[in-house]
Amino acid sequence: MPIPLRSFKSVLLALAIVLGVALVHGRGEAGPKQTAILAGGCLWCVESDFESVPGVVSAVSGFTGGTVKNPTYKQVSRGGTGHYESVKITFDSSKVSYDHLLDLFFRSVDPTDAGGQFCDRGPTYRTAIFYTNEAQKQAAIAAEQRAQQALGQHIVTKLLPAGPFYKAEAYHQDYYKGRKFVLTRFGPKRQSSAYAAYRKACGRDARVEKLWGDAAPFVGKH
Repeated sequence: MPIPLRSFKSVLLALAIVLGVALVHGRGEAGPKQTAILAGGCLWCVESDFESVPGVVSAVSGFTGGTVKNPTYKQVSRGGTGHYESVKITFDSSKVSYDHLLDLFFRSVDPTDAGGQFCDRGPTYRTAIFYTNEAQKQAAIAAEQRAQQALGQHIVTKLLPAGPFYKAEAYHQDYYKGRKFVLTRFGPKRQSSAYAAYRKACGRDARVEKLWGDAAPFVGKH
């Protein structure tokens, strides 16, 4: 028996509603939020730099790339864990792209240094990009090529598949703006002041500015 036209239209409308809900639900699950995992030497510095980028939702200091599960900062600092000091960045891809974050990253470090970063030496402080999928891998390769072309020097930053990311202890999170007093080689200081003194003494901004010039995005902002 043929389906009455009115009933047929009702069925089509119902299907359209179901499909529309499914599409909206699918977009909601995927969402604009994505993650980038970057190692650029001192985790405090990378966290500080990228939390200032519009579109970045959060930056969490931690460790990745090694073999030891749930490592402590002391373990990683001593060496032998294989972990890099790193930062997991959550960002709103409708406001800032992964490509742009990678360009900022390369221009905030010394990607020609295979032995660490600035005053921090050793494997823990090497630069790396940990990609989470094939699209991120290809984006990292392209960003590396752009950086090498712009710098005119060989880039040694590692491009590695992401593994488990371990969040660092609570006192490392937002250290750069912390208000607690800590004892440093500069004397007792609030965390924020201790961070600023460390960053300057380590020569991070001076080296990045010498290397990248006006293209360095975070120099002079601390």
